[in-house]
Amino acid sequence: MKKDIHPKDYRMVVFKDMSNGYTFLSRSTAKTRETIKWEDGQEYPLVKLEISHTSHPFYTGKMKLVDTAGRVDKFKNKYKKHYEKKEK
Repeated sequence: MKKDIHPKDYRMVVFKDMSNGYTFLSRSTAKTRETIKWEDGQEYPLVKLEISHTSHPFYTGKMKLVDTAGRVDKFKNKYKKHYEKKEK
């Protein structure tokens, strides 16, 4: 394996699934400005996730549409002029 290709600054980070509130503590190099107080009383950096293994349809077996970023609205706004021309 190649030497010195992996980061050296691993630290404990809390990941939070924003769709259901599930949190877990893991080692990571992810950069974040937010922090959260964990169950052990210590404060850790917080990384917010839109989806995790507790909310992903593959793992839960339930198909649900997750549109937290407003993808449909972004699409409509992007092509608004095109639809206006078609209606006239």
